[in-house]
Amino acid sequence: MPAEHTPLPDFAFARALLPEPSWQGHPQIIACYWKAWEIAFGNLRQPAPGSPLIANFIDTAFNDSTFMWDSAFMTMFGRYGIRAFNFQRTLDNFYALQHRDGYISREIRIADGSEKFDRFDPSSTGPNMMPWAEWEYFQQTGDKDRLGRVFPTLVAYTRWFRKHRTWPDGTYWSSGLGCGMDNQPRLPEGCSVQFDHGHMAWIDTTLQAIFTDKLLLLMAVALGRVDDVKEAAEEADHLTNLVNKEMWNNRVGFYCDRFRDGNLSDTKSIGGYWALLANIVPEERIDPLLAHLSDPKGFKTPHRVATLSADHPNFSTTGNYWCGSVWPPTNYMVLRGLTRLGADGMAHEIACNHLANVVEVFQNTGTLFENYAPKWATPGDPARRDFVGWTGLSPIAIFFEYVLGLRPEAAQRQLVWDVRLLEEHGVKGYPFGSSALLDLKCAKRDSPSEEPVIEASSNEPLALLIKWAGGQKILQIKG
Repeated sequence: MPAEHTPLPDFAFARALLPEPSWQGHPQIIACYWKAWEIAFGNLRQPAPGSPLIANFIDTAFNDSTFMWDSAFMTMFGRYGIRAFNFQRTLDNFYALQHRDGYISREIRIADGSEKFDRFDPSSTGPNMMPWAEWEYFQQTGDKDRLGRVFPTLVAYTRWFRKHRTWPDGTYWSSGLGCGMDNQPRLPEGCSVQFDHGHMAWIDTTLQAIFTDKLLLLMAVALGRVDDVKEAAEEADHLTNLVNKEMWNNRVGFYCDRFRDGNLSDTKSIGGYWALLANIVPEERIDPLLAHLSDPKGFKTPHRVATLSADHPNFSTTGNYWCGSVWPPTNYMVLRGLTRLGADGMAHEIACNHLANVVEVFQNTGTLFENYAPKWATPGDPARRDFVGWTGLSPIAIFFEYVLGLRPEAAQRQLVWDVRLLEEHGVKGYPFGSSALLDLKCAKRDSPSEEPVIEASSNEPLALLIKWAGGQKILQIKG
């Protein structure tokens, strides 16, 4: 990737280049949306002189480092601000520091590009989120050139992960820090929740491997390079069969970690919902799996979605980090999984609940937080404030995609608008593809089944697939 030395835009400059949403009667949500962008642009950084980092980037705003999985999730809302700043290039700093064998560190010091962990430390890398981040970017922009450039890097890293993070049967292992959910009570007694792998087959990491394999196959098809990733199809099939046979816990109706002795944990972690994105759930298990999302003793806390089931003895009503707190990245994962399943109604319900709680905390504090309490509309305990950070997902990506209902399919030149709100709403300057800008407005309706009255314009032709409770139609925008 070429090095970048361009000046950083500030929020005052960027605001005119950002999409401008509207939702009648909800000014507080719009204010939270703009606050997220303001914090995000305040966190932009340039590589230090002499640093091996090659691109301007958004800082995780956590410590003195940039983090792999935080950065991947930040690009997922950052793609909506591409006219003002190319957030996707944040990942180029990780690609530039890839080792010859494919390894990439999950935490890199900003000052000099040095790595926080030795590569064979159980916490040295992961989760493997970068293929998902690049595929989302491709869906938004249709940028096949970038997809072709990053594809070999993603394949090499995935192969390293497969070689060094699997047990003999092919299942994957990680650690609390390596999986990103630092202190979840998942490991056997005597193990460090942060640093040990516990000789477990980790359900989230194994499901992520299946999801990643399938993403690489989609990329390979788009690029005409299917022969380069034949092993991905083989692994995805093998792990799908293995997970469904050996990591589904019938006692609790959930996908769970497997211990060294072959027994399954009863802990229900939000990590089990990677099964939806991996698209491995048999028909007869869909209802039991989704039921936990609607169960107050499961994941349906007053602020959804808790990251640890509420019936777990370690569940904390104030969150205690990953012992119940609501985290924007895992919420986004659940929502994306529900989309894959076609459970759009549940996704909209969860998204509206989550956004309402985030906005209530914003109204009370004036800012955004790293995570949130599951029981009340308060920050998590502990939680960093002014965190954007992946919390930009909530008032930007989740707002656009699951509250307003706009989901791009740039490669097909189609934008899906899943209309569920009754009040007048829309967006001006919505970015689509490499250079299209759309102005969209839906008029007020009296009921969900009433056909939406849509006003749409674009500087380029595309198809607008409009869905509502009463039907769907395609509107061809001529440009």
